[in-house]
Amino acid sequence: MAPRARGRVRIAVPRPLAALPAAGAAPLRVPGGAPPRPVPSRPAAMAAAALWRLRRTSAAAFSSAAAAGPGRPEKLTVRRQAEGVRNIILNNPRRRNALSLSMLQSLREDLLHDVKSKDLRVIIISAEGPIFCSGHDLKELSSEDDVKHHSQVFEMCAEVMTLIQKLPVPVIAKVNGLATAAGCQLVASCDIAVASEKSQFATPGVNIGLFCSTPAVALGRSLPRKEALMHGLVSKVVPEDKLEEETMKISQKICESSKSVLALGKATFYRQIAQDLDTAYKMTTQVMVDNLTLRDGQEGIEAFIQKRKPVWSHSQDEKK
Repeated sequence: MAPRARGRVRIAVPRPLAALPAAGAAPLRVPGGAPPRPVPSRPAAMAAAALWRLRRTSAAAFSSAAAAGPGRPEKLTVRRQAEGVRNIILNNPRRRNALSLSMLQSLREDLLHDVKSKDLRVIIISAEGPIFCSGHDLKELSSEDDVKHHSQVFEMCAEVMTLIQKLPVPVIAKVNGLATAAGCQLVASCDIAVASEKSQFATPGVNIGLFCSTPAVALGRSLPRKEALMHGLVSKVVPEDKLEEETMKISQKICESSKSVLALGKATFYRQIAQDLDTAYKMTTQVMVDNLTLRDGQEGIEAFIQKRKPVWSHSQDEKK
């Protein structure tokens, strides 16, 4: 936690080296009859200048930390966005991109950033390094931290996983490495998952005394990529050198669609999963009727009939 700044930071700034007289020159005279000050030697002047630079650097770092504010999470993700596609990169390979509290908070911030903007159409989650995500940071779950902290970690994890499904845009996991435990859960929580042939998935928590909630509770096992594809954990497996191309191909296809219609469809899909068949059909029937009232719903039909490309508004407005 960054220290809170107390008042202004005051730094004694010595005169620049170039402004100091050479050693052996006449003493500096101070107006008002004050006694002359001795001229420092060149080594002393250089030391003073070095001290000044050190103090200035330290003060800048202190001010930056103070400006961040106490309790502000460390930024462990990188967010980039272009042409409707937001890339969120887990960027802590030294810790195997573990879902520490700071990582989860950083991921949450990037997911929610300007999420209602029409410029945002799809989100891709990837990772730096050979490990996509190793799950929770076990150092945070030791007895060194109290139950309150443990609860905070799991509550934030649950919030991020459910947030992904509540977002109005599709979220794609681009996996190029090992995804274990909560890292495997992160992949499962995304709407689409594209994995390279080098990717591996595992839920090994039970082997260290902690069960993994997805995709298998009672087993501590490794899940080969072909089996992950078969069970629906991932949507597609491609060669490593085709991973970026395939992910962008899916993203660009999404960007060609209406954001408002995709948002309606995604929300409806996750709502009907928990319902029985009759309730689900009743609910989705009404959603289809509502979809037809949207401006983009009618625009799509008119464009099809007129054999032209639709011009989407990406809004929730109804057709007048």
